Amino acid sequence: MAENIENNGCSQRDNAEHEGYVKASRSFNRIWKERDSAQPRLLEAILYKDNFNRAYKRVKANKGAPGIDGMTIEEALPYLKEHQQEITDRIYRGKYTPSPVRRVEIPKPDGGVRKLGIPTVIDRTLQQAITQQLVPIYHHCWQMSTSMSSTRNS
Repeated sequence: MAENIENNGCSQRDNAEHEGYVKASRSFNRIWKERDSAQPRLLEAILYKDNFNRAYKRVKANKGAPGIDGMTIEEALPYLKEHQQEITDRIYRGKYTPSPVRRVEIPKPDGGVRKLGIPTVIDRTLQQAITQQLVPIYHHCWQMSTSMSSTRNS
């Protein structure tokens, strides 16, 4: 890395980026430029009706509490059937905004409290639909990185 000594005799780096990260940065920049060509397929997979239905079933199986809107899991099914296309359209247009989470304090055995945020059932369903599509993509990368670090440490 080049140094610049013109600033009052004090050495300065021309570049603050660590040399080891240059390749990662270039790879990220390439991926970012290609995002528009890959994004529609991933978004279609996330919002695909079968994926969305599996996500709802998973959220229902988890038996979570209602979010800030008070909508239960049972109430969410008819709502989703009626409004799924509207929600999907808003997501495609980049206009979907998740609802605020409901704050709950759970008492701890030591006398303190644990703060918990409960998303709405609709937002949890969307989060689950996203997870169902992203985990298979990144699971292999995660497995490779953890297996490499465990072999390095042994």
